[in-house]
Amino acid sequence: MAKIPSNVIDSIREQSNIVDVIGQYVQLKKSGKNYLGLCPFHNEKTPSFSVAEDKQIFHCFGCGKGGNVFRFIEEIEHIPFSEAVLKVADLEQIPIDNALRQINHETGESSSSPAIQLHEKAVQFYHHILVNTEVGQGALDYLHQRGVTEDTIEEFQIGFAPPQRTFLERIFRNESLPAESFLESGLFIEKDDHSLIDRFYQRIMFPIRNSQGKTIAFSGRWFEMDSEDQEDQPKYLNSPETNLFNKREVLFNLDKAKSTIRKEGTIILFEGFMDVIAAWQVGVQNGVASMGTSLTEQQIQQIERLSQKLLFCYDGDNAGQNATFRGIELLREHSRLKLSAMRLPEKLDPDEYIRKYGGDAFVQVLNHQQLTPFLFTMDYLATQFHLENEQEKLAYLEQILKELNYVDSVLEQDSYLTKIAMQFDVQREALVQQFQVFKREQRRKLVQAKNKNSPNGIVPLMPLKQKKTQLQKAEEILLYRMTTDTSYRVKFKQQEGVFPEEQYQELFVLLDTYLDVEESFDYAKFLDFLQEEALKELMIAIGSANHSAEGSDQEFHDLMKQLKIYTYQQKIHQKQHELQQASQVGDGELQVTLAMEIVNLTRRLKNID
Repeated sequence: MAKIPSNVIDSIREQSNIVDVIGQYVQLKKSGKNYLGLCPFHNEKTPSFSVAEDKQIFHCFGCGKGGNVFRFIEEIEHIPFSEAVLKVADLEQIPIDNALRQINHETGESSSSPAIQLHEKAVQFYHHILVNTEVGQGALDYLHQRGVTEDTIEEFQIGFAPPQRTFLERIFRNESLPAESFLESGLFIEKDDHSLIDRFYQRIMFPIRNSQGKTIAFSGRWFEMDSEDQEDQPKYLNSPETNLFNKREVLFNLDKAKSTIRKEGTIILFEGFMDVIAAWQVGVQNGVASMGTSLTEQQIQQIERLSQKLLFCYDGDNAGQNATFRGIELLREHSRLKLSAMRLPEKLDPDEYIRKYGGDAFVQVLNHQQLTPFLFTMDYLATQFHLENEQEKLAYLEQILKELNYVDSVLEQDSYLTKIAMQFDVQREALVQQFQVFKREQRRKLVQAKNKNSPNGIVPLMPLKQKKTQLQKAEEILLYRMTTDTSYRVKFKQQEGVFPEEQYQELFVLLDTYLDVEESFDYAKFLDFLQEEALKELMIAIGSANHSAEGSDQEFHDLMKQLKIYTYQQKIHQKQHELQQASQVGDGELQVTLAMEIVNLTRRLKNID
């Protein structure tokens, strides 16, 4: 079987930059000589995914995946090696011989699956019908009336599915496309006699692409052509889920928006395709839309890999605002994203607002009228109560004070309390007192949830502190010194040091990652960086201990000696256990071998300096 020549593979590898390639999939941040980001292969909230530009390799300290640039593309795209090589060449714009692409095709590793080939051909057909035929003229006029320009129609390859339902199959067969893939593509419906008809007809067609820009599905908007022959049809019809298309994983326009999202650091989430397209047309090109109003875990992960900020720009009607509120509720507890929201006037959706007031006005609204999650929630909940009724006003105030618990900044809390007091003419002191009650109540619930599975339901108020061993004391001093003296961490890594106890080693790995990213150590910030409660408690204990002000070379030597002593003691203990087992089964030869190993380990232990 033909393969890509090794010299070509080497050439592509040498000409590519792994940081540039991975940067198109993962939001990377320079940390020392390496780059860090959130791992795309498992769900995490703190970065453990490292890319070494000097070595041209990646490694995740969380899930363990690693390799070179080709391995990354294989894993992220789920494609074979030879196709990954060609993908890297495409991404890095490295010219390659067309014959190599033919070799790849002959090996059965086509850069497009049969289903994608069918979808790409359907895009061409629908687009041609829209812009070049009399059948599509009405739909084209409609799009123009909606303010969609020729350039935008071309950019998004918008098309039109004609009323007749027998065109697509004939076109596919004329193009000698794989007939066995017709039905599984989702583009057809099978009749009782096993013949196929087009799934989409009389609809304006919006191609849905994956993050790499390949068309994997369609969304069709019903277009009424004859008022005397109206059909009861859904306004929008999406492709069924297939091997290519899982609506939980897809964000419309992500492929086009990625570069702008990375540049601006913000992703705008719209409710519909036309909103995304209208915003794109006026220069707002970091917008995407989910395949439904409820965000999924898979979509959230994609957003988090690209951006730190998310702006909800849903419709201004009740349904859109309800969806925004649900989105904020979901993300503030399950995501690291910094959130904001829009509340468009007159209950308009973004597309309507742009058509009514123009693109410049929309951009101004986006830039200057974003609401924090709390302010949006405050306005949103106000619509759920009759505030002229005193009893309902009090219920509303209680609700928003509970919502204030989700605001982390003390300054923000203080500002909002003042705003509420002035807006509703209530004593600020009373609001503060009530807010403190709710804070204590929330803390109590958190404690109850944390201790829910305690034995017999009994939770000791003051857990007994266990006396630390000499090893634990040494490990904690080492970790403490690493937060104040960079030489300790450098020397520890130079000696390929490892903390013998798991929780200390885990804390060291996280501390090392943190210090690679941050210029200096900050206890409060590092505690936010840590996710596990047990590690937070351990770090607090280390920081609170009464250590001497400065370390020294002698102290570092003594601490490392403690770690080495424990390591040898553990090895000796293990060999003694194996010797006991060998004695029980009467294996004399093994007993002699183990006894010699114990002697040698004991000698090394005594000679540790």
